[in-house]
Amino acid sequence: MAALNKITAGDAATLLDDGKAILIDIRESDEFAREHVPGAHHVPLSGFDGADFPDDRDKVAIFHCASGARTAEAAPHILGTAFADVYQLDQGLAGWKKAGLKTLVNRKVPISIQRQVQMTAGLMVLIGVVLGFAFSPWFFALSGFVGAGLTFAGISGTCAMANLLGLMPWNRPITN
Repeated sequence: MAALNKITAGDAATLLDDGKAILIDIRESDEFAREHVPGAHHVPLSGFDGADFPDDRDKVAIFHCASGARTAEAAPHILGTAFADVYQLDQGLAGWKKAGLKTLVNRKVPISIQRQVQMTAGLMVLIGVVLGFAFSPWFFALSGFVGAGLTFAGISGTCAMANLLGLMPWNRPITN
């Protein structure tokens, strides 16, 4: 499996400031809307097309996600772009922030659906276990139900909890 060379946030910032690089954020739209690096190009991995940057082929392409895991997974796809030089931002957006570099944060945008699912599922499992030990073993079924749902989501690629959370009032688009 092909791997991307990593670049530190400091080195990436220098290349960006000098106009020698282009930063490409492959996170999903809800993540990008919540927080991103100023000037980053948003090309979600779910709709990624290597031909999206015809005018920037002469620049160094630096790809990033939240932590680096999705970027590393997508390496074969990313390496198929026509950029002359391609890098992965070491530790992704987390590494950028750890280096003390600026991001644009919009707190009016809800946290990503993925994180909402993780928090909700984790809380449901915890509640099921606590209630199971404290009151009745039947409450352990709640934890089993969540586990079965997450397993189904992983196999099928669809997540009922994410769909349900997407309908919640805090996840509706703000209209002015």
